[in-house]
Amino acid sequence: MIQLPAIWQDVWRNFEHVAVAYLLTASVGWEREREAHSAGVRTFPIVGMASCGYLLLLGHPGDSTAQSRLLQGLITGIGFIGGGAILKEGTQVKGTATAASVWNAGVIGAAVAMDHYGIAVTLALLNLFTLRAFLPLKRWIDRKDDTDSQLIQKAE
Repeated sequence: MIQLPAIWQDVWRNFEHVAVAYLLTASVGWEREREAHSAGVRTFPIVGMASCGYLLLLGHPGDSTAQSRLLQGLITGIGFIGGGAILKEGTQVKGTATAASVWNAGVIGAAVAMDHYGIAVTLALLNLFTLRAFLPLKRWIDRKDDTDSQLIQKAE
């Protein structure tokens, strides 16, 4: 490996962290985009890399008290962003899986920044698995609910 001056080693290390967070969360964003949700391929990687970046600002390994306060702020702020993906249409609420995935993208970015790559990869894979594997079940439940609603309306 090429030996870089100390400052460039830090730049490269930070770039690696942000790039990993970006790639892991972009995969979740791609899945949301495929399903035509409001948050997708642009939102997720930005949330992931921003969360990573905020924690990288503290330095490594960082002050645990400062990290705790920053994580509390991130959790709240990302929850607010995710809340924007939730829509109410009549009696149905849509976008909760997208909102939860946005929140998860923030955790993925934070985990990468804190060198917990195993946690970050696990969260990304389980998020993708949940969105993909349970989609047929979700569609079946939604169809059943629509059928039940139509029967109730006809009975009235």
